[in-house]
Amino acid sequence: MKNRIGIVGGGQLGRMLGFEAKRLGFYVTVIDPTPGSPAGQVVDRQIVADFTDEEAIRKLAGLSDFMTFEIELANASLLDELTKQGVSINPSAQTLFIIKDKLKQKKFLKRLKIPTALFRVVENQKNIEQAAYTFGYPLMLKARFDGYDGRGNAVISSKKDIAGAFQKLSGRKLYVEKWVSFKKELAVMVARSIRGEIVTYPVVETIHRNNICHLVIAPAQISNDISFKARNLAEKTMRHLQGAGVFGIEMFLTDKNDVLINEIAPRVHNSGHYTIESCMTNQFEQHIRAITHLPLGKTELVVPCTVMINILGERVGQAKLKGLHKALRLEGVSIHIYNKIETKVDRKMGHITAHAHTAEDALQLAQKARSYISI
Repeated sequence: MKNRIGIVGGGQLGRMLGFEAKRLGFYVTVIDPTPGSPAGQVVDRQIVADFTDEEAIRKLAGLSDFMTFEIELANASLLDELTKQGVSINPSAQTLFIIKDKLKQKKFLKRLKIPTALFRVVENQKNIEQAAYTFGYPLMLKARFDGYDGRGNAVISSKKDIAGAFQKLSGRKLYVEKWVSFKKELAVMVARSIRGEIVTYPVVETIHRNNICHLVIAPAQISNDISFKARNLAEKTMRHLQGAGVFGIEMFLTDKNDVLINEIAPRVHNSGHYTIESCMTNQFEQHIRAITHLPLGKTELVVPCTVMINILGERVGQAKLKGLHKALRLEGVSIHIYNKIETKVDRKMGHITAHAHTAEDALQLAQKARSYISI
């Protein structure tokens, strides 16, 4: 039996993947540059190396029957080479090539006639002015690579903001998007098996603060028609991406009730953490099933409503957890701590899920639990 999984990345996503892989009997190795990474603490072995280190990734391939990644910083060129040599890597390196470059993502969606924001390549400030002439203000300037949690974004509200936004992202390859006037941000987790079977999870609403996911409401409080549109878009997108695994697809619900795709993540995702307690098969188990030739599990909710709220760092220094005892006294609350050694402002340190009969009650319960926790 092939039972060895290699994961590029040892953060919280790798940690939760590791828990599920171990439960299913797999031997798990991760690569991460931080000794004692969140995933390294729970899997069988950690290789301490950078996500793009060729020697380390080749070593991981030699220790693995199945390889995957939890971060887009993975070395797509090397993963493609290893795939051609017969290593089972999912999602595919070709998919990673498309998704890690956000401009390629946009071109991919446009080619397939999947609705997304209008966009233009940016090489200089003049290009931004030209885009503003066509699209109007505000605009969203984005880095093509490595821009997660809003770290590669800059909002341009008027001409006077252009120079500052361009300077903020200087030295990076850029593109600009027309601003989308939306009333909700939505997300759909979707999985595809190696055999091509596709399943979608319920549509959720995501609420961001400072461009970082703050909380997730499952299911989204939207009409059945809009939910159907969102899940159909997710399925259509997955039919054109190569490789198996779980993908996070972020969307906008516009003021006109149109659904647009914002960004795709070729991995398990923050907007799917609620599935651990709230769905028949959580996203992490689903990903392990998908990449190891196992059948996909059912995705239905097993509770009426769930709210997931992130626990973000509040300072810089050694992590010290407080309030866990008090928060766990609340019925319907589950808490996940990622056990990162150091905390930073807005660093994801854990998350809380709370379930109840209504979204409003679940939100109040999650917020109450969050008020007790500090790191």
